[in-house]
Amino acid sequence: MSTIGQFRSEITFVLVISIIISTLCPFQYGLHLAELNAPQDMIICETKPVTDKLISSKNFQFLDCIQMTEAEFAFLTSVYILGGLIGAILAGPASGRYGRLLSMRLSCLFFTIGSILETVSDSVPTMSTGRFINGLGAGTATVVTPLYIHEIAPPKMRGLLGTMTQIMICLGILTTQTLGYIFSRDAQWRIIIGFGAGLGIFSLVALFFIPESPTWLAANNNLQLAKKIMQRIRGADHSTRGEIAKWNNHSDTFTEEDPLLTSTDQHHIGQSGPYNSRDLITNNTEPQQKGFFSLIRDPSYRPATFILIGIMFAQQFSGVNSVNLYSVSLFRGALPVSSMFLTILISCINIVVTILCAPLSDIIGNKKCLLISIIGMGIMSFCLAISLILTKQLLSAIFVVLFVISFAVGLGPVPFRMASELVGEEAVSAAQSWSLAGNYISTYIVAQFFPIVNFWMNAKWGGMGWVYFLFTAFLGMSAIFVALLVPQSKGKVKTVEVDSQATGEDITVQNSSGIHQSF
Repeated sequence: MSTIGQFRSEITFVLVISIIISTLCPFQYGLHLAELNAPQDMIICETKPVTDKLISSKNFQFLDCIQMTEAEFAFLTSVYILGGLIGAILAGPASGRYGRLLSMRLSCLFFTIGSILETVSDSVPTMSTGRFINGLGAGTATVVTPLYIHEIAPPKMRGLLGTMTQIMICLGILTTQTLGYIFSRDAQWRIIIGFGAGLGIFSLVALFFIPESPTWLAANNNLQLAKKIMQRIRGADHSTRGEIAKWNNHSDTFTEEDPLLTSTDQHHIGQSGPYNSRDLITNNTEPQQKGFFSLIRDPSYRPATFILIGIMFAQQFSGVNSVNLYSVSLFRGALPVSSMFLTILISCINIVVTILCAPLSDIIGNKKCLLISIIGMGIMSFCLAISLILTKQLLSAIFVVLFVISFAVGLGPVPFRMASELVGEEAVSAAQSWSLAGNYISTYIVAQFFPIVNFWMNAKWGGMGWVYFLFTAFLGMSAIFVALLVPQSKGKVKTVEVDSQATGEDITVQNSSGIHQSF
């Protein structure tokens, strides 16, 4: 059977519906991440209100805007990230104990409550509380959904379907930016936020119609139900024997589903270097589930945890959220088209490129995807800084678009699915929490301090765009980090790459075909 034919046979109605409904959670993360971007001036009373018949403070007893300073608005933006950090830390252990499905439902409940509070708010504290609760939902969604997709996706399609998290985040950003373009007068900005409340309720109800992760059920002593659900997801005519066998025992073969860095892999690694052979001992017994703090205390998981956090810092310090969060105010007057329109265009391009590049990691591997993405962003960031300083409007618009395209190639989708690649099932929930904790910490730093640093650099040297030199430097460091430390995976064979200068040893890995490869 051809590859395309095999893919079609593995795509069932239950699988498609489960992925669509589950990814409504990260969709809402993107929705709330960028919801304040377009209507910023209207929310903080920078734009003079204009009476509108659709919604007005008189009819609904809502303030047209909420008086706040730039610092208060920066806090309003970043408190969402603080909520996300706490949600991410708690979501991993919670989803490991109570299930992926219950955790995603809780995420949607947070989104609903937070959106309602934001919609009816008439003060900074009330709106900040709503943003924080939405952040709890975002942290939970971005930890649990990638795990759920990885666990229900056919093994050969995990890379492709794993990009759905990033695609839906991008769709969420695009949706809220489009709503911001349409509803940008008086209290109409409340419609943008109120949309999130309606979507939260819909998602919460929809999550009662998809199955729990069979992998989680099997890991929690419910093997019979896990088998039934796996058969439903794969289809009645599809054999699930191989996947079920993997639940029952930990194979000594290093297959495409096995993690890259874990204590149960069949790796021969020298005694020196960051990955010690004592930490990678074969164990045929059922491993205990790792908690959030027990993971980092276990030396066999520290390298993987460090890599996961580092990749997330690379993602956020790339500067992409300077576009997602502040593009309307950042590029106003600096580009040949409306900054709001360009923001929508960029989001559309981001989605298209992410979809087109979805199979790329299965073809060339995650590491190469990351390096291509980071190097491309570094070049575009440098060029964007120059064009903004020289006030070359057309070039600036082109470089912004290319900057986001480079992000979509690898640094956007790949980090969210790396936890499932680097550690075993016993540690994947905790590892995902550490990964997303790194994501939210770095996102908070960018959200809170980018406006301040950008203003200071522009005031000191004149013009605008100087901050993108700083992002260029961060991207350069990220490229070195990925090149030296991130292991490679490609197609059916995953390998571990360790710098020979660091270890002084050869590494032997047995691939899924039983062939030993040395590095």
